[in-house]
Amino acid sequence: MSHEAVFVDLDNTLYPYQPCNEAGQQAAWETATDRGYDVSRAAFESLYSRARAAVKREVSETASAHDRGLYFKRAIELQAGTPNAADALALADAYWDAYIDALSLFDGVRETLDRLRDAGLDVAVVTNLTTRVQLRKLAATGLADRVDCVLTSQEVGREKPASVMFTVPLARLGVAPADAVMVGDSVASDVVGANGVGLTSVLCNNDRTGLTGRESPDHRIESFRDVTDVVL
Repeated sequence: MSHEAVFVDLDNTLYPYQPCNEAGQQAAWETATDRGYDVSRAAFESLYSRARAAVKREVSETASAHDRGLYFKRAIELQAGTPNAADALALADAYWDAYIDALSLFDGVRETLDRLRDAGLDVAVVTNLTTRVQLRKLAATGLADRVDCVLTSQEVGREKPASVMFTVPLARLGVAPADAVMVGDSVASDVVGANGVGLTSVLCNNDRTGLTGRESPDHRIESFRDVTDVVL
């Protein structure tokens, strides 16, 4: 089967998320203690988790559900009993600065994207999160100039697996669903979403088994560089 476009998820598909998140949380905690909050790292993580859960309940299935600024704003309110805009901004900035500094792509990502585009395929990053943060990641890793389209869930007001997250980049690139591939690490977001719209679904960096129906990917690959075996 020939393909005209490859859609790729960003987080945990092109780079490992956990080391970045750990670096970000450490930096945010250090900033909190520097600004006078008497809280241990363990207590800080507990506050963060409670705040994150509350935000996700209130704004689920939107890009705001991932907004660290909202998490830290709520965490400060839980800790101090009152909002503090300056501190919330400082913690969020510290988190994302450290996160970006720790970001390192999986082996072969740049080379694979170059191969796809050299072969005449359009490449789109289709990602759940806020636009500014995702653009920072793409710029910091040198990927911004290697893709033809970027769509974040903030732009359309819905998150994968919502069909609009796939139909919008299809329309922008002028590609039919049957001619596009979606590569991602999430069954619920990437595979289910792609299957629902009619894209070829490729599950990457995920060894989950027993998948059936809309959760069943068309292909599995162990690393992103293997996507060329599917589309070229």
